[in-house]
Amino acid sequence: MLQQGIKIRIKFAKYGVMKFIGHLDIMRFFQKAIRRAGIDIKYSEGFSPHQIMSFAAPLGVGLESTGEYLDIEVRSITTTEAMKDALNRVMVEGMEILSVGILPATAGNAMASVAAASYRLHSLTGDFGIQNLEEVLKAFYAQEAIPYTKETKKSVLELDLKQGIYEISAEGTAAVRMTVNASSSGNIKPSMVFEKLCAFARVEIPPSSYQITRLETYTDLAKEGQPHEFVPLSACAVSSAG
Repeated sequence: MLQQGIKIRIKFAKYGVMKFIGHLDIMRFFQKAIRRAGIDIKYSEGFSPHQIMSFAAPLGVGLESTGEYLDIEVRSITTTEAMKDALNRVMVEGMEILSVGILPATAGNAMASVAAASYRLHSLTGDFGIQNLEEVLKAFYAQEAIPYTKETKKSVLELDLKQGIYEISAEGTAAVRMTVNASSSGNIKPSMVFEKLCAFARVEIPPSSYQITRLETYTDLAKEGQPHEFVPLSACAVSSAG
């Protein structure tokens, strides 16, 4: 069937050796994969047409993820399941399409929709070496503020990380889960939080000894002034049988 400007949201996982591939190369990878899969994608108009696509919250190099998102516009589609299968056939090891859904015409793009993300940091040695990790996390989060100094090329910023940490908990002694602000205006890196946690616990844990995995990326359905209502970006799209 032929339709114009159908908005599609693609959820994918990135792991293994692909975690070392940067965002620009991931974007080029998907541009080629979409052509190879025969997706009827729309192109921009003008002198230099390009595929219409938008990534949500680009992932840092070295991080794995089971909750990455890409929005595209297509001119036609058979079914979302057929598109998912076609894309997975041209994926490489370390990349997997998890779901494909159709977005409402009024939906904002993936990047503009991001409000938060959840992460899991797990020790590659089997134990972080922090005694009573759950209790330490509770005391860490109970602080009135968690100051953090962020240096950029142009300035030095004084931040309060606590304002952007929505949840943090332990999984035994070898993993920490957290949900943090991932919006463009208040993005918090999980490594920043873990760095402050280690300082609070008075331990040194080198970044090479743990893996960070983004579990999910969320939008916020709450109205202004109301408690957060985080839902996965995939919840905004629906599947199509034909």
